[in-house]
Amino acid sequence: MLLKKTFEQKTVAGVHIAKGSLTFQKVRLAVHCFATDGVLIDTGAASLANEFKNFFKSLDIDQAVITHFHEDHTGCAAFLQNERQLPIYMNETMIDYCRKRADYPIYRKFFWGNRPPFQAKPIGNTFSTRRAMWDVIHTPGHAADHLAFLNRETGQLFTGDLYCLEKTKVILREESISTLIDSLKKVLTYDFDEMFCAHAGYIKDGRTALQRKLHYLQELQGKIVDLYEKGATLKQIQSALFPKKYPITFLSLGEWSSFHIVRSVVEEYHTKK
Repeated sequence: MLLKKTFEQKTVAGVHIAKGSLTFQKVRLAVHCFATDGVLIDTGAASLANEFKNFFKSLDIDQAVITHFHEDHTGCAAFLQNERQLPIYMNETMIDYCRKRADYPIYRKFFWGNRPPFQAKPIGNTFSTRRAMWDVIHTPGHAADHLAFLNRETGQLFTGDLYCLEKTKVILREESISTLIDSLKKVLTYDFDEMFCAHAGYIKDGRTALQRKLHYLQELQGKIVDLYEKGATLKQIQSALFPKKYPITFLSLGEWSSFHIVRSVVEEYHTKK
């Protein structure tokens, strides 16, 4: 099975950006790393280690911070720790998990490779780089340990997987729509414009993009609840709102699915009642 890889890098608004992409049949996945002011944000995937290593070697960095524990964000952390002696900082919730051999489904290992163990340090509510102080914003929903990072000096926001795309069609089984909505509301209380997303890349008007995503999820939440209150089953709601079939759902054996959006909203509806 041939997995096609591509890699590109550029500098935008003072931020060095590396993008690795993987394509298999109709599924195409991409992940970004960002470096600015001596800090690397996320480390890419182990399956793209050869591509990312040259990028890392070209950087003048003295620390790395992780948005969340997923393997496409932590795959090269061990390399940076062992070869560059860089300290790695992340939400302490998943530090023990990352210290051990990674355990996740085979299709994810096929795309992202096997994430080697690494030893991270807990990140605080803020951290400093050479010329700036940063806010560490807890933004769960996609992952329990998910963080966003705001450079107070530049007003640049690094959002990990909080954004990804405006109109979410599939989510992981463990994701929570209401928690994502709360996290979007939280980041929008901060002062920023430019956004750097781990999958979508650089978005100049990041605030507007996040506002649109928030509005979409709130509207979607309302539609799901309305259909459910009218007696529709979860599968019927899924068919009505998400008629398209997505290749990632079949490839992941249902770990990624639009059904999880519907189920999440209905479960949260019952919890609030």
